[in-house]
Amino acid sequence: MKDSPKRHLAILGSTGSIGTQTLDIVRRYKSSFEVETLAAGSNAALLIEQALEFDANNVVIADESRYREVADALQPKGIKVFTGSDSLCSLAAAADVDIVVGAMVGFSGLRPTLAALKAGKIVALANKETLVAAGSIVTATAREFKGALLPVDSEHSAIFQCLLAAQGNEVERLHLTASGGPFRTWPKEKIAAATKDAALKHPNWNMGAKVTIDSSTMMNKGFEIMEARWLFDMDASRINVVVHPESIIHSMVEFSDGAVIAQLACPDMREPIGFALGFPQRLPFGGKRLDFSTLGSFSFEKADTERFPCLALAYDAIKRGGNIPCALNAANEVAVQAFLQDRIAFYDIARICEACGTGADFVADPSLDDIFATHEETLAKAREMVC
Repeated sequence: MKDSPKRHLAILGSTGSIGTQTLDIVRRYKSSFEVETLAAGSNAALLIEQALEFDANNVVIADESRYREVADALQPKGIKVFTGSDSLCSLAAAADVDIVVGAMVGFSGLRPTLAALKAGKIVALANKETLVAAGSIVTATAREFKGALLPVDSEHSAIFQCLLAAQGNEVERLHLTASGGPFRTWPKEKIAAATKDAALKHPNWNMGAKVTIDSSTMMNKGFEIMEARWLFDMDASRINVVVHPESIIHSMVEFSDGAVIAQLACPDMREPIGFALGFPQRLPFGGKRLDFSTLGSFSFEKADTERFPCLALAYDAIKRGGNIPCALNAANEVAVQAFLQDRIAFYDIARICEACGTGADFVADPSLDDIFATHEETLAKAREMVC
């Protein structure tokens, strides 16, 4: 980035799909970024490799059983090694960090995101569950402490880019595009028997296992509606989902006069990651470019909530509000993990999510304590249903 000081990064979830692609951008722009902190769940080997390559000052390994392995490899190199959520929060809020990349999967991303925002950091957010579970709290924290949320999800990055081009004109609706996942054309009976191997074969995107399964159920798109509601202060009734199998149009913004601005790019997460890291400058990353002469036609379909009931459950959770999205998220985390372990069938994910969401004790205006209590209570209930 021309004439700009180095931006110092804390990458939370550095060994996952978003984290490794973030480091691809850093690798290309070494003069623009400095890696302060890397954090991973249990992939000690890759975390060690990343810390050595990027000369990180700190690393956090969430799996305490892998701490000694990481410490023995990195402490002799002068790299400080930590474990535990408290360490993660402290490092996300550290004075020498400019941007926190929130690439952790699931509810575990909430605490460090709040810590970073309370310290006034820029958070490049890929962890949609943070806004699903506690959107009102997260956005209020950002406003109070003058932190900033920059979207990394391709759909929300697209909307953000379209809004920048809108120059403040009145927005009518947001249109989130969905690929439809691997089961877009499958009949319901075939989907019911789907294996995890089939569900993990996303047609367009290279993502982690949890997000890929969420895409196959379309829960991911439901969560993205919630994310968009908080990121762009838009009522969920004005956020539409449309299936776009080519995954070239990443999302669209419709204005009061009926005009629509869309953002297009090849399906590569390095584009929205680079946009967030370099904002307001764009960072070319050497990816594939669109060739309009060979694209052919674009197609669009209505999202099918009968074959993909998780999307309907998400709409219902948004409508009910309060702590219900948090409960839905917790149930989904348990159910997706169980499906990946071959312990439940595909449509059991929706069954467990519906039961836990319907049965949750409703809190209209949840505090952070309410959110954590809802999460824990729902995890316990969902685990009982899996057993």
